[in-house]
Amino acid sequence: MYDICSTIFIPFLQNKLLYSFPITPSTVDRLSLIAKELGPGGVSVMVDHPGQLPFVEAIKIKSGIAPKIFIKVDMGGHRAGAQPFSDILSELVPGALELSSRGSAVLYGLYSHAGHSYYQGSKAAAVDLLRQEFEALLVTAETVLEASPSIPLVLSVGATPTTTSINNVLAADENTPEDESMAISALRGTISILKERNCSLEIHAAPSEGPNATLTWSNLAFTVVAEVASIYPGRGVNGTPEVLLGLGSIGLGREPCKAYSGWGILSPWNISDAEMPTAGPEEHEGWQVGRISQEHGVLTWKGNKENVKPLRIGQKVRVWPNHSCIAGAGHGWYQIVDSSRTGKEDEIIDVWVRWRGW
Repeated sequence: MYDICSTIFIPFLQNKLLYSFPITPSTVDRLSLIAKELGPGGVSVMVDHPGQLPFVEAIKIKSGIAPKIFIKVDMGGHRAGAQPFSDILSELVPGALELSSRGSAVLYGLYSHAGHSYYQGSKAAAVDLLRQEFEALLVTAETVLEASPSIPLVLSVGATPTTTSINNVLAADENTPEDESMAISALRGTISILKERNCSLEIHAAPSEGPNATLTWSNLAFTVVAEVASIYPGRGVNGTPEVLLGLGSIGLGREPCKAYSGWGILSPWNISDAEMPTAGPEEHEGWQVGRISQEHGVLTWKGNKENVKPLRIGQKVRVWPNHSCIAGAGHGWYQIVDSSRTGKEDEIIDVWVRWRGW
C-alpha cells in the first residue's frame, strides 16, 4: 500500500496528509514512511484517547518527524471523539501537551464532525449543529489553554450539511425565518468568543468554491454511468413505466437520503428533452432509482405520467448517487470530463485512480 501511495498520491498531497481516524498500531509503519516523504508538518493524526499517544510517539521514533495532533471531540454524534469535561479528555490533553514539550509531536488543534447532521431536516437545525461543533471545541480549547495559555490552536469543524449552512449566515436578512435568525445569532456569538481566544477556525467538508458558494445540481460532479437493460411499460405507480438498470448497491451504495425515498437520481445527460433539476430531491420530477438490489436497480418515475421522459434499451445514463463517498468506493477509477468544454463535454480528459478497499 505504501508503494502505491508514494507513486500515485504523494506527488499530489502538497506536503500535507491528515489521517482522520483515531490512530492504531497497524498504521504506525505506513504513516512513518509517509512522514519521511512529506517532511516536518506533513502528517497529522487524530487521537481521542490517551492510550493512542504511544502510537503517535512511535511515528516520531521511526521517522524522525514529529506528527501534528488533532484531538477529536465528540460533540453529540457519539461516533468517535472524547467528550468535553470527560475523564478521558482530562488525561488526553496533558498527555498530548507532554508529547509536544518533548518534541515527539505537535498539538496542533481540535476537530469535531457532526455526522448526525445528515439526518436533520431544516436550515435552522444545520446552523445550530455548526454552532454545537464550535461550542464543543470552545470548551475543549479552554481546557487546553488553561494548561498551556500560549499554545496556538486550529479548531476544525464541519460535516457537509453544517458547512453548507454557512450560506444561510451570509444570506441572512430581514426575510430570514425567525428560527434561522436565532440559530445564526447564536452561531455568531460562539464564533466571536472563539476569536477572543485567539484560535484559528477551519471548516472542512466545505464547497470547493468557498463559503460564498451556493450549491446547485450543476455542482454535483460525481455520477455513475449505467446502461438501461429492460423496460416494463405500465408497471409503476399510476401506470408509469419502470426501467431495469445495470447498476445496483455494489456500484451505487445503499445510503438512504432523508429528502426522498430513492437511492439515486438520473441526471439529464443523454436523455431527450430532459433539463437540469430546478428543485431539491423532495420536489424533483424525474427518473430515480426507486428500488435497488446487489447487481441492479429499478428506475421509477416520480411525477405525472404524461411527463415521462422515454428511455430505450441499451441507452447509457448517469446517476447521481445519494452518497458519493460510498458509491466511489465501488469503482477503481474516475473518468474525468469537463462540462465547460463546449462541444467536448463528454470527452474523457483524464483518469484518476482511486485509493480503495480496506
